[in-house]
Amino acid sequence: MESKEKNTKEKILEEALKLFAQSGYMGTSMNEIASRLGVTKAALYKHYSSKQEILDSIVERMNQMDVKRAKEYEMPDGDMEDVIAGYKNIALEKIRQFTKVQFLHWTEEEFSCCFRKMLTLEQYRDPKMAKLYQNYLAEGPLRYMEAVFSGIVESGEDAKQLAMDFYGPIFLLYSIYDGAENKQEVVKQVEEHVEKITKIFQKIST
Repeated sequence: MESKEKNTKEKILEEALKLFAQSGYMGTSMNEIASRLGVTKAALYKHYSSKQEILDSIVERMNQMDVKRAKEYEMPDGDMEDVIAGYKNIALEKIRQFTKVQFLHWTEEEFSCCFRKMLTLEQYRDPKMAKLYQNYLAEGPLRYMEAVFSGIVESGEDAKQLAMDFYGPIFLLYSIYDGAENKQEVVKQVEEHVEKITKIFQKIST
């Protein structure tokens, strides 16, 4: 019974997020979510008390996916000092692999792709959504990479520039991927970009 309840709640999250990605979080009602699922609004409320609770659960699931993916690819974790130290010792091939996996996570995995599209739509409508957008897709990844590079180069400005050089093209390629006819060509561009950056990374870390 508990497993069935969990599956139902997961199904609600998935279908609600698809609607949020199409019409925006602000533009989707609980009635529309219930209709999409083929249930009554009352039945929907048995699982989630509000649209905000659905959103909170979506964010929680995204965080769980991030942790699982980082562990699977043995990425450094802990506080920032541990992460910086970990990246100094990690094999460059792992960085290349994980960067590609991250790109595919945001572009090809339906749940996270819909999450990205929802945040892109809503960032201009709601301050909380704007904060989530910055945290997951813009300032957050950039600041993370800046911190990682700051443990390798002496200059803070150099670390900031390296972070921009690394993440800027990837951020751009998310949008290019969405409209591309040949999506595998975009993935190839990501791989080539990461290859160039890791060579720079290798030079400055030796």
